[in-house]
Amino acid sequence: MTQSGSSGEISRDGGTDTLTVEDISAYAVMRRLLVDILWPHRRVLFVALISMVVGAATSGAVPFLIQVVADEVFVAKNEMLLYLLPVAIILVMGVRGVADWTSKVTDAWLGNKVVSELRIRMFETLTKADLAWVERTHSGRFVSAFVNDADIVQRAAAKTMTALVKDSLTVLFLTASMFYMDWRLALLVCAGMPFAYLYLTRQRKRISGSVRRSLKEAGDLGSMLTQTLQSLRVVKAYRQEQREAERFHVIVDNIVRYLMKTARSRAAVGPVTETLSGVGIAAAIFYGGWQGIYGNVSLGHFAGFLTAAMLTYPPMRTLAQTQAQLSEGVTAASRIFAVIDHSAIVAEKPGAKPLNVREARIRFEHVDFSYDNGTPVLRDFDLSIEPGQKVALVGPSGAGKSTVLNLTLRFFDPSGGRILIDGQDIRDVTLPSVRGASALLTQDPVLFDETIRTNIAYGSEDASQEQIIEAAKAAAAHDFISRLPNGYETHVGEAGGRLSGGERQRVAFARAMLRDAPILLLDEPTSALDAEAEAKVQTALDGLLKGRTVLMIAHRLSTVKRADLICVMVEGRIVERGTHHELIAKNGAYARMFHTQFVGETPALAAAGR
Repeated sequence: MTQSGSSGEISRDGGTDTLTVEDISAYAVMRRLLVDILWPHRRVLFVALISMVVGAATSGAVPFLIQVVADEVFVAKNEMLLYLLPVAIILVMGVRGVADWTSKVTDAWLGNKVVSELRIRMFETLTKADLAWVERTHSGRFVSAFVNDADIVQRAAAKTMTALVKDSLTVLFLTASMFYMDWRLALLVCAGMPFAYLYLTRQRKRISGSVRRSLKEAGDLGSMLTQTLQSLRVVKAYRQEQREAERFHVIVDNIVRYLMKTARSRAAVGPVTETLSGVGIAAAIFYGGWQGIYGNVSLGHFAGFLTAAMLTYPPMRTLAQTQAQLSEGVTAASRIFAVIDHSAIVAEKPGAKPLNVREARIRFEHVDFSYDNGTPVLRDFDLSIEPGQKVALVGPSGAGKSTVLNLTLRFFDPSGGRILIDGQDIRDVTLPSVRGASALLTQDPVLFDETIRTNIAYGSEDASQEQIIEAAKAAAAHDFISRLPNGYETHVGEAGGRLSGGERQRVAFARAMLRDAPILLLDEPTSALDAEAEAKVQTALDGLLKGRTVLMIAHRLSTVKRADLICVMVEGRIVERGTHHELIAKNGAYARMFHTQFVGETPALAAAGR
């Protein structure tokens, strides 16, 4: 089993759409939306269908009423029908109006339900998906799926449902009326339909291609916008504002170009169908008029037929335009289904039981790991971490240190060997129990745009206010939190931007304290802090380490000296292991690394590590 990436760190394939978009037929899309999403709401769907049938049937009755009015009132001078027919027409049109209102409201509800359900399912897939898959997929790809693709599917679903049911039935009823009145005139009116169908098929293919490209460009646009906002300081510092603006301009121009291709293809549908319909109606008028001159067709008969033909035109035009809308919806749906249908590689085995943590002993048994491109990251990695032991991993970038932490949390599965916690293979137990046994602290603490209280209680939502405050005190965070205007109810802003680096880290420490996990995984959580900020969080970190099995990535001397065991990693292997003094005495890889990497640290940090 392999994962995607190129080094010990998970990499993003910039600008590349790594998801496979399958070609899905319109029938398959509609069937899936109907069965998977709409069928649970079949009562509303049934009301919508009934209202559409009633609306179509009342449309089919109008030509017969017009025929009766012409023949019986204007020709036969039937006074009784003069009073009855207006009432009948009012009733028919009233029923049609109620049916139209009902169908529009239910269509809107079902369309909104489709898009909300699709977004929910995509989000659930992302939260359960493999970390490697999410990280290597263009961020704009997901944004586009949630916003642009979902909106297109919503519009297509609502309009297509109306067209395929109501408009199709309306055309069917009216066409049946025309053939019932005069099959010869009906054939003339319908003669252009096969040509219209062939043209629509051709346009649908063009629209599908341009829509797919425009949606991809929209994803690139979202990704570039996010990237620029996150890197705005660097953009300004390197005076690259114009370059980024030009890149943005190119993407926007591409989107406009593809959207205009779609618009031209969609706009061409109307004139073609109108021309073909006009030819058919003109032929029917000529033939019907010729028959009327010779007394073979009555005025009412022809008036009723012509009414049916004219009433057929609007729903036929809508059906023709729906072909373009449907093509857009199918394209967008295929992109959404590519997200929803993603199958996680890292998954629980059937019948998996929770991890039973007794001592928090961790064992890596000859672990191998490589990414999808075949690049090996770990080679015969073998390590035992005793309960309560603090083990530090050191080595050059790309040695596989971060991968070891990711494997411990089972973000990936090894391609060889196994990882045991208290003698249990983590692939044989439930994922929540594996990840619940550990607390992860990284260089860049992850805070959500919520209150400090919510961030500390993240993953421990049942914690009381007293427990949250105790965790904050243990993390040396309570004092600065109390000085804030709203205390624990203060919002930290996007990514914790309203707090300093040291404050963000202490909030993250408090979260780990509250979780009280037996295993602690550290990716040098103090390396991004200056000496003063690190000194403030060092006490909190010391308290967090007590009584826990610790696996840490070390970049600083203060972290290295805190470890009971230091493992030197080179190209995915442990080449040396021992305490700081033992490894210095060996004068090997660690000693060389120590003199080149650690000796330059400030006296304050070196003292903190003693």
